[in-house]
Amino acid sequence: MTPLLVTVTEAAQALAISRSKLYQLIASGALDSVRIEGSRRIPMSALHDYIARLSTKEIAA
Repeated sequence: MTPLLVTVTEAAQALAISRSKLYQLIASGALDSVRIEGSRRIPMSALHDYIARLSTKEIAA
């Protein structure tokens, strides 16, 4: 079963970026996240949406 939520570290690894860059994306609103009892998690759908937006910007440029 594919997880619905991943940790910040897992999300950063999936995007091949640093954890600090991932936190910047969250803070800027570019990447959605949720908190579950103090733990930050990233929905897999948010990662897919973020990549899709990047792809759309690349095509438009």
